Amino acid sequence: MSRIVVLGSGAWGTAIALSLHRRGGHQITLMAHSPEAAREIAEPRENILFLPGFPIPDEIVVTGDEAAIAEAQIIVSVVPSEFLRPTLARIRPHLQLGQFIVSATKGVEDRTFLRMTQVISETLEKAGLLLSIGAFSGPSFALEVAQGQPTAVTVAFSDPQIAALIQQEFSSATLRLYTSTDVIGVELGGALKNVIAIAAGIAAGVGLGHNSTAALITRGIAEITRLAVACGGRRETLAGLSGTGDLVLTCTGSLSRNRTVGQALGEGRKLPEILESLGGKVAEGVLTTRAALGLALRHKIEMPITEQMELILNEGKDPREAIKELMLRPGKHEL
Repeated sequence: MSRIVVLGSGAWGTAIALSLHRRGGHQITLMAHSPEAAREIAEPRENILFLPGFPIPDEIVVTGDEAAIAEAQIIVSVVPSEFLRPTLARIRPHLQLGQFIVSATKGVEDRTFLRMTQVISETLEKAGLLLSIGAFSGPSFALEVAQGQPTAVTVAFSDPQIAALIQQEFSSATLRLYTSTDVIGVELGGALKNVIAIAAGIAAGVGLGHNSTAALITRGIAEITRLAVACGGRRETLAGLSGTGDLVLTCTGSLSRNRTVGQALGEGRKLPEILESLGGKVAEGVLTTRAALGLALRHKIEMPITEQMELILNEGKDPREAIKELMLRPGKHEL
């Protein structure tokens, strides 16, 4: 029996905890960012704010006490990218040699342009801790994972034996894991698709049709792949679950927060108002857009869709004008 702590009690963290409990054979702890946040879940035995309608079994311990980390064999980090560093600072004294950290956050850190596993590794190395860190990503809406709908994702560690261990510990009748050693490709596929999902939402918001969405998805995966390969990822990874699979889901699914943000922008609403309406939920693509462009500049990679998303999100550019500019770019060979 493994002791697993899910670090982060949002919708995705709660869904992962429910999936692991449904599998059986584990001691599961869901760790919130504070004792108050933990009580808001533990007392009603339901995550009313982020994932209502799903009873949390009594066997799942809900806590805001960082000391719970010390007992974990596996830590699943589902902390939003902007809060990861302060969270790591709080739990660092309780981390132990031999633990495995699985990052399930789909984002890139603003300003540093680091992937989540890099943020974790950098933070722990400064404290003299060398732990095995990997990534968990794929087409996976939290609501459907919580419902127990069949879902397939990828888990990546540089050591294939550790990836196989996590695969064995997490796989169930409703959650299928494929292994990979391409941590870079898996992380960037999961993070960068959020930017393209905002673009797909904008296309829907301004009233464009299926042709436009198909074009965005196809050219979006081209952008993502170019950057991921330049950063050291593998092209074939971006054709898999954590690349094309996740991109298609978030660009077309109504449960996608990033697509929802884009659609509201396309309908003429302002970004601060849209983010406020999410009620505390995070659309990672908003911050990832700027970080993606920083990475692209560093590696001299062209990302025209991402560039236009940055102008819309942070410069107030008219979405229709952005679409027009994309369509009127000089003609190119496809590959």
